[in-house]
Amino acid sequence: MHFHIITLFPEVCKTYTDASVLGRAQKTEKGKGAKVRGKKIAVDYYNPRDFSTNKHKKVDDRPYGGGPGMVMTAEPILKAWQKAVGRKKDQKKVKTLIMSPRGTVFTNELAKKYAKKYDHLVLISGRYEGIDHRVKKALKAEEVSVGDYVLTGGELPAMAIIDATSRQVPGVLGTFESLEDERVSSGEMYTRPDTVEFKKKKLKVPKVFLSGHHKEIEEHRKKQG
Repeated sequence: MHFHIITLFPEVCKTYTDASVLGRAQKTEKGKGAKVRGKKIAVDYYNPRDFSTNKHKKVDDRPYGGGPGMVMTAEPILKAWQKAVGRKKDQKKVKTLIMSPRGTVFTNELAKKYAKKYDHLVLISGRYEGIDHRVKKALKAEEVSVGDYVLTGGELPAMAIIDATSRQVPGVLGTFESLEDERVSSGEMYTRPDTVEFKKKKLKVPKVFLSGHHKEIEEHRKKQG
């Protein structure tokens, strides 16, 4: 799957997407023998300033009708989108999202849908007071929210969506069982050592987890919810 991030701060996003699971998923790796494992995802960045015709590379202006703050102008974003996916033959495989606290609430079900239905996901990360509404209209973009709160910019929501959606792409995670939503899980998890001392108190792992009886352990986890 190919992610395209339109952002004024690509360096902020790249630090995250190049690390850990997402970083490995973007690499071509050699397996045993001559077998080569291809990339599972790709991530590209497009800075609206690179598409601005303003001599100072300005990408914001005052809103029509008055109001506080500045609004990101439409043309640089539209040009960035055109560069990213505008020439793709099958536009049905392209999904464009605008990060917005007013949008559809992002869920794991949406992540599964994106991974299954689309080859290209464009994430537009706004700043200032928002984005010229003509961007949404022209690109038939969907506004998406990661929570009922307002952030300084759309970069963090974009990273959350990329992370969650990438996990649904076959081969990104080591095994299918690594998908938490496909197995029984609870907040009650332990590892070695079986006793940890903190402030003169001994914190022990419950005996059921040391028993080796997997059925009893799963039942315990279900009860804990």
